[in-house]
Amino acid sequence: MPRSSAAHDRRRLTSRQVDILTIIRAYQRSHGCSPTMQEIADQIRVTKVTVFEHVETLVAKGLLRRLPHKARSLELTSRVQLPDDRSTVFPVVGYIAAGLPIEAIENRETIDLEDFFNTRHSTFVLKVRGDSMIDEQIRDGDYVVCEQRSEPRRGETVVALLDSGEATLKKYYREKGKIRLQPANPDFEPIVVDPSAVEIQGIVVGILRTC
Repeated sequence: MPRSSAAHDRRRLTSRQVDILTIIRAYQRSHGCSPTMQEIADQIRVTKVTVFEHVETLVAKGLLRRLPHKARSLELTSRVQLPDDRSTVFPVVGYIAAGLPIEAIENRETIDLEDFFNTRHSTFVLKVRGDSMIDEQIRDGDYVVCEQRSEPRRGETVVALLDSGEATLKKYYREKGKIRLQPANPDFEPIVVDPSAVEIQGIVVGILRTC
């Protein structure tokens, strides 16, 4: 079935059918197998016959499959996307300095931003170290959400990779043939470089604070 048809089928799911798919998913995660028709019926307080009717509809939609000769035969297909599924889990790819420049170091954290950001650009997250951007309300320990763009507008906060191989978080200004990377803290001096000595790797589009 074409992708658009599958999406149309998902939009037309009843609340009871969503309940059944959610119960099957949760049971599989906690028990390693599927619930029986009776167990589903007991959870949503309907008859086994009603569950069977909904299951047959979900099979026809391509969202469930029934394995032959098995008592616990229900399986979700790869086309199932429940309302609480999260498709935008972004990688935290390292630390970025908001004081002295520091090389971004890869790690394995992820953070789910589906409810906060929606962009057509590739997106990544960095964790801030330092206070040079504190007047922009970017503090040590914050997460900055960045669009992967290389052409910032004047005054945007950017992830800048210097020719030394170090990365820093600063406001971007291009003036008199130079790039000025401006901190937002009077205790820090701006970094002024030739355009050839800096690569803009991303533009900050959001900030998350965990405490």
